[in-house]
Amino acid sequence: MKKNILLIIGLILLLLFSVKAQNYQNTWQSLDTRPIPAWFQDAKFGIFIHWGVYSVPSWRKVESARYASYAEWYYARVMDNKKNGGYDFHKRNYGEDFEYRDFASMFKAELFNPDKWAELFKSAGAKYVVLTSKHHDGFCLWPTENKHKKDWNSGETGSRRDLLGDLSASVKKSGLKMGFYYSIPDWESIPRKKDKSEYFIREEFVEKYGLEPEDYRDEILLPQLKELVVKYKPSLIFSDAGEWVYDEEFWKTKEFLAWLYNESPCKNEVVVNDRFFKGMPGKHGDYYSSEYKDADNGEFSKPWEESRGIGGSYGFNRAENAEDYSSSKELILELIDIVSRGGNLLLNVGPTADGRIPVVMQERLLDIGNWLEVNKEAIYETKKHTVSNLKTKDQSLYFTSKKNEIFCIFTKWNDDIEIDLLTEKDVKNVSLLGYNGTIKWELTKANKQKIEIPKLTIDEIPCLHAWSLKITLKN
Repeated sequence: MKKNILLIIGLILLLLFSVKAQNYQNTWQSLDTRPIPAWFQDAKFGIFIHWGVYSVPSWRKVESARYASYAEWYYARVMDNKKNGGYDFHKRNYGEDFEYRDFASMFKAELFNPDKWAELFKSAGAKYVVLTSKHHDGFCLWPTENKHKKDWNSGETGSRRDLLGDLSASVKKSGLKMGFYYSIPDWESIPRKKDKSEYFIREEFVEKYGLEPEDYRDEILLPQLKELVVKYKPSLIFSDAGEWVYDEEFWKTKEFLAWLYNESPCKNEVVVNDRFFKGMPGKHGDYYSSEYKDADNGEFSKPWEESRGIGGSYGFNRAENAEDYSSSKELILELIDIVSRGGNLLLNVGPTADGRIPVVMQERLLDIGNWLEVNKEAIYETKKHTVSNLKTKDQSLYFTSKKNEIFCIFTKWNDDIEIDLLTEKDVKNVSLLGYNGTIKWELTKANKQKIEIPKLTIDEIPCLHAWSLKITLKN
């Protein structure tokens, strides 16, 4: 009995210590000590969704420059742009007096089936989903209680439903993690420059719909972030565009994160990225975020994530054609490269305004899912190995590891593979994921491991595009 009482007391003290240890202060010295919840680094692959009012016009001239084809920027970079054809497109199809806000009633999502979306994402092998709750245009995909967003949310116009809530329920029911993207500024309230000498959108819309930056922060930004967290309990918050303008003191980022980590209903699971304020990227946040390879390099001191679209745009862009989309092979190889360097891939789909995920995007996701079904052991819950990749003109090798296993992912089914052991431990066995036959291997005099790739027909190989050797080490 006495031992049981002591054990109970010990457990209570341990619990109290744990609770106390999670009391983060609103300083970076404190906030940066928070360990990232393990699920994020284990997940490796997530689905990004850019969906909103911009999905109605869903058009921007396709250009080769990075970021130049983003159709979700219709309000700021298309409808008034006389250089890239956007002004003529808007005037011809909607009329010169047609405002961007007039698209809201057309965003009906009448074919949106959240269970089908969740089923597709799970079949793709994704472990988490991130939806744009509010992009830079300020339109909200949930029936927000915010007085400034009246008639500028999906609950009161267009679809007249809680798009974020419906998808969250389906995604969580399917066993995946659910997160939301939230644009820190709204184009209608936050000018590019603090002196208001430059605007993202036409000045008349700023005057008609916007608030002063301080009022926007206190009456829209911070209340909405808390509203979203309390109502939907996300596993991830993807902030964006706060790094364009204003510092951490203006945005009150530390105060929000301290509340999120200490008091919010998802405090033990939620992760956040690094785009809340100017100067934050690469310095603070649970993980660092890059898009379309815009980071200086792929090496980070913290967990990181690369996001990109299947094409050149995040929002659906009707101007894109087949050649503007990455192939399944290209996307699978990018996933492998990112995971081998310790990162996650957040791959974006851009649904149509009526709620369909374009078939070409579905096809790419299902191809990735088929590949992951065979090679999942080499991807999920792995860590970056001592050497992430080795490339020659004849072969590209990528490495991941877990416990006493090294995975060598190769991209060309041709000659035998020779690699350094990359470890002082002895090799116990080599197998090929998805293949039941024996893999022959030996150590050469040069202390390299020579692995014989079996001669198989196209019907016999485990999958397409890349294959994973599992090298089991002796304990």
